[in-house]
Amino acid sequence: MSNDRPAGDDLAAFAKRAGQLAGWAARTGFEFTRKLPGVELAEQIVKQGERQLLSELRRRLDEVDDPYHAALTAASAMNRPDTNGARPVEATITLVHTRAQLEPLRAAMAELLNHSIGFGRERAREYLYAIILRQLTPDEARILSALSDGSPFPAVDVAERTNLGGAGRFVLRNASTVGKAAGVSLPDQVPGYLTRLIGLGLVELDEEVPALETQYEILLTDETVREAEKSVKRAKFVKRTVHISRLGAQFWQACDPSAG
Repeated sequence: MSNDRPAGDDLAAFAKRAGQLAGWAARTGFEFTRKLPGVELAEQIVKQGERQLLSELRRRLDEVDDPYHAALTAASAMNRPDTNGARPVEATITLVHTRAQLEPLRAAMAELLNHSIGFGRERAREYLYAIILRQLTPDEARILSALSDGSPFPAVDVAERTNLGGAGRFVLRNASTVGKAAGVSLPDQVPGYLTRLIGLGLVELDEEVPALETQYEILLTDETVREAEKSVKRAKFVKRTVHISRLGAQFWQACDPSAG
C-alpha cells in the first residue's frame, strides 16, 4: 500500500468519486432518458466508470491488514531458508511476542492484539468498518442503502403450524419486501441477505407494525414465501419489521458514497 496518504483517505476519495458519478446520473435524469440519442453510449461510459471505481475500491479494501494472512506469510517466511541454506528465517510478532511456528491462528490472534495496542478510537472504527465492508455483497449494500433513512420494512417468517396454533418448525426466515424496494439482482436471496446483515449487526428485527398491513399482504404473495408455504401442511406466518441498527446507521454514515 502506498505511504503517500492514509488508507482511510484513499477509501473516502474513491467513495466520493463514486457518489459524484451517481449524483451526475440523478441530476441529468439518467434513468428516464435512456432512449434519447447518445444516452446508451453515456450509460456504457458510466457503467465502465463504476466498474473501475468498484475494482479500485475492492483492491484498496483487500489491502486492509488481514491478521490471518499476515500470520501465514510469517509462517511461510520461517520455512524459507536463509541465504546460506543453513536454517529457516525466524519470524516473530512484535508487542505480543508469539512466534508463528506454523501456528497461524495463534499468530493471527497476536496480530489482532498488537492492533488493539496501537489503534486509537478512530483507527479502530475505520478498521471495523473496512472489515464489514469487505464482507458485503452488492445486493446487501443495496438493501442497507434502502434501510439507511430509518424506514421499517415488513418481514415474515414461515413456520409449520402446530396443533395448538403455535409456530413449530421454521422453513423460511427473514423474507421481506426490502429486496424489491432496493432493486436487488437476486430477489430469492433476500432472506439470506437479511440474515447476514443481522449477523453483522447492521440490521435489526422488531415487532409487527399494523400500519404496514398492505405491504405484509404483498409480501405474502412473494414467490419465495409461497414456496415455503407449500412446503408445510399448515403454514403460520410470523410478521415482524426490519430496520437499520445503530451500528448500521453509523456504518452507512461513514461509507455513504453520496455524502461529503
